[in-house]
Amino acid sequence: MEEMHPDIESIVLSEEDIKSIVTKMGADISRDYEGKNPLIVAVLRGAFMFTADLMRAITVPCSVDFMAVSSYGNGVKSSGVVRIVKDLDTKVEDRDVIIAEDILDSGLTLSYLVRLLKSRKPASVEVAAFSVKDIPGHTPAVNPRYVGTHVPDAFIVGYGLDYAERYRNLPYVGVLKRSVYEK
Repeated sequence: MEEMHPDIESIVLSEEDIKSIVTKMGADISRDYEGKNPLIVAVLRGAFMFTADLMRAITVPCSVDFMAVSSYGNGVKSSGVVRIVKDLDTKVEDRDVIIAEDILDSGLTLSYLVRLLKSRKPASVEVAAFSVKDIPGHTPAVNPRYVGTHVPDAFIVGYGLDYAERYRNLPYVGVLKRSVYEK
């Protein structure tokens, strides 16, 4: 059992849970992309850990590239207005592209990225979301082909997910105490 950081209220996904989820996602992608060479696109910064683990779990040839985006909003919720901070170095035309996303909540930014990448004429664009936040009465703007797990509608951190650039290095996913972000 992991030792819990003092700012964490509870652990949602343990290291073992994460490993199991990513292993299954890698197996599913490997099966679906047999004989192909997909390009895994990591959305920085949150998805870097998930992407690294996912690539190790994929058994077919694949490559990786990175995008960094900034979405304008009130700091807590995305507005869907996106600025590309770092674009891909790889041409995606005629490639099978899989966007690796750490957490899907509104899906507005991800929806923009899917449209942007599709405009570059890839063979296909799919989404592999490590987690989807279960928000009552809300359906995300994107329906990922690969979903690792569902997480509660809480402020979660760890395994790449952050609050003010902190907690990304936690080896588990946990709920951040309200007292930390409601100061």
